[in-house]
Amino acid sequence: MIVNRICVTLAALCLMTAVATADDPKSYKLTVDGVAVAIDPGDTVEMTLPSGKHISVKLERNEFSTFSGEAFSFVHASDTSIAKTALSFGTQYLMGSALGNYVIVQEYSSIDPTSLNALMLHQVTNDLVKAGGKLTEATANRKLADGMELTGLAGTVKSRSGSDSFEVFSCGRDERGVVVVTHLGDQNVEVERKMIDEFWKTLRIKL
Repeated sequence: MIVNRICVTLAALCLMTAVATADDPKSYKLTVDGVAVAIDPGDTVEMTLPSGKHISVKLERNEFSTFSGEAFSFVHASDTSIAKTALSFGTQYLMGSALGNYVIVQEYSSIDPTSLNALMLHQVTNDLVKAGGKLTEATANRKLADGMELTGLAGTVKSRSGSDSFEVFSCGRDERGVVVVTHLGDQNVEVERKMIDEFWKTLRIKL
């Protein structure tokens, strides 16, 4: 009797596992010669083509990928997501880390934003300053890989909890433009800096 109960329990568990697996959605759909299969990065699946040929396919994620807006592009780690938000003046793109470090790119479609550097720096540091942090700022310059030179502001907020560094740059033409904001705290800075360094190394702006 006990054995029968165990067998029934195992059968139920197997059925539940099969249902869960069948309902588990995959991130991608791979199509080969008209045959589609659901797949996640790192998965290997077997497929049967219309010709009857059996093949094995594997989906692997590249280490880096390129993200593009209308007026810019940059390379980032492929496992990092970019959040896109529609704003009244255009679009904002945010790439962030678990520790709160980030890169923000704002595309302006109706105004030239080159006069907004100071305003943007004060906006992103406002909460830290209100909490007792002291902001120091200075003029900053960045030269992109294609030779474009950006002028902006660098700010550092020092508080009891640590130090946070910010940079704000902008460029514009014909009532449109781009603003770039970066933030880097002093926690695990060597690892976190890689995201921002890769961004600056690969950023392209076309206006």
